[in-house]
Amino acid sequence: MLIPAEKQDIKLMTLEEFWDWYPDDNGRFELHNGEIFEVQPTGTHEKVAGFLASKLSVYIERLNLPFFIPRQGLIKAIDSDKSAYIPDVMVLDDNAMENEPMWNKRSTITQGTSVKLAIEVVSTNWQDDYLMKLGEFEKLGINEYWIVDYLGLGGRRYIGDPKQPTISVYNLVESEYVINLFRGQDVVVSPTFPELNLSAKQIFQVGK
Repeated sequence: MLIPAEKQDIKLMTLEEFWDWYPDDNGRFELHNGEIFEVQPTGTHEKVAGFLASKLSVYIERLNLPFFIPRQGLIKAIDSDKSAYIPDVMVLDDNAMENEPMWNKRSTITQGTSVKLAIEVVSTNWQDDYLMKLGEFEKLGINEYWIVDYLGLGGRRYIGDPKQPTISVYNLVESEYVINLFRGQDVVVSPTFPELNLSAKQIFQVGK
């Protein structure tokens, strides 16, 4: 769930100002067009995200892939210095970090090719995942993006009618996302992690 953080002055924040403002203690925040939003996930939401992160971590370690999953990290919008997002799960290419100018100091990604996979677990603010972040990640060139809608909250134009729990996997093809939907016993097909062998039902059960 996204809620506006404490109101700032009328002047909208830049990313540099957001970094300087960001508290050192607990809290997760995003910057949307210069406004700060606090990310307040539910316990179930965190359980689903944690389950996916653990399965991906095991996969990465088993195959000795040069990837890692940060505890927290921002993705900067490609054409704005006033927007940055925190995916629920983000798999990064360790070899690409040397080309990320903001990573070591600010834990911020600026290039889509550094991100092997971004995952958002849907909460009540589903429009952010299906509209805003989908468009931003596509423009940035993130090759694979999952929207895990374990409660079936998304719009019917995205997950169908009647609405039902759905995992949407977006893959970049010639700079545009192509979507595949997975429900029930469907095994989620990931081009980046082809042997992950997780069904949509397994993921949804974690959110019950």
